[in-house]
Amino acid sequence: MQSAVNLWPLVGVAVVIVGFLLRVHPVLVVVAACVATGASVLMSPLELLAALGTAFVKTRNLPMILLLPLAAIGLLERFGLREHAQAAIGRVRSATAGRLLILYLAVRELSAALGLTSIGGHPTMVRPLIAPMAEGVAERQAGKLPEEARMRVRAMAAATDNVGLFFGEDIFVAFGAIVLMQTILRGEGIEADPLHMALWGIPTAVSAFIIHAWRLHRLDVYLAGARR
Repeated sequence: MQSAVNLWPLVGVAVVIVGFLLRVHPVLVVVAACVATGASVLMSPLELLAALGTAFVKTRNLPMILLLPLAAIGLLERFGLREHAQAAIGRVRSATAGRLLILYLAVRELSAALGLTSIGGHPTMVRPLIAPMAEGVAERQAGKLPEEARMRVRAMAAATDNVGLFFGEDIFVAFGAIVLMQTILRGEGIEADPLHMALWGIPTAVSAFIIHAWRLHRLDVYLAGARR
């Protein structure tokens, strides 16, 4: 007989969901989730503080890793990165917002499939480059964009990055989710080859590319209608 799995530690996930839905300060939400998870497994206050301290020490350099690229991108934006990106893509006559984002979708998905997940991202690629370039092309397509159309172009740029990363990284054999699935299956007595599991992600990735590329084509249709 296998022992029952204790699901009480998942209460921390519920705390995070509720906290973000209520728009509570993220730091308070995370601390509350940690406390709830620790209490669910009967950790003493000292053990909980020790665990939090250990996690902080292990990740104390993480804010520096995240903030330095953001500072560099901020300086580039201050000196006209967005404007130059819009002007450069505006000179390509055959470009449309949909075609540009389809190209980025292909690059993002292929690079993620090779394990290069850091190539791209909302703060490092979408906001300073991809979204402004898509807006620039859209303005050439439809003239002065109304606010709703501008927000739609930005949303599709962000969604393109999400789709490319999410479905592309499932093909990478060393992706954490594949390793996790292999570990769980092995614990149940089922041996699965990580490469075989990764290959089964290819049909899903191709389908996601086709579906989202169609959505981006519809974006061009929407912008053409906005011009009329």
